[in-house]
Amino acid sequence: MTDITLRTVSVTDPQAQECLTAYYDELSSRFGKVFSPGADPDPACYDPPKGIFLLAERDGRCLGCVGLRPDGESGEVKRLWIAPEARGLGLSRRLMAAVEQAARDFGYICLRLDTSRHLAEAIALYRRDGWIEIPRYNDNPYADFFFEKRL
Repeated sequence: MTDITLRTVSVTDPQAQECLTAYYDELSSRFGKVFSPGADPDPACYDPPKGIFLLAERDGRCLGCVGLRPDGESGEVKRLWIAPEARGLGLSRRLMAAVEQAARDFGYICLRLDTSRHLAEAIALYRRDGWIEIPRYNDNPYADFFFEKRL
């Protein structure tokens, strides 16, 4: 995995958009219906000093992504995705560790995220990595599980 690099980009970067399109297509397939991500409040919500969007790349090809945006006093992790050919390399943990460090650097003391029951591997990852299940905190129609992690 040493040849895989993490890079901070704008969520509007063409490579970020390519990665997100692959993510949305996979969600549509898993959910059995077209996934509509809804509009982020503003693409700039993923920009420093309170947000970040990370790509994992190898040889210029996007293998994964994750975003962090403000959510009141907390940060919210969004859009964690790993390309099928890169799964099993520990890349999701690496991206999550990087986004958690960015959150600490931004001054967050707590992170939240939501996920679907169709993403069992994500649920298992969050539980293994110390995320605690919490009550629903948003109106995301695709989310069945809600997690929080104190930093």
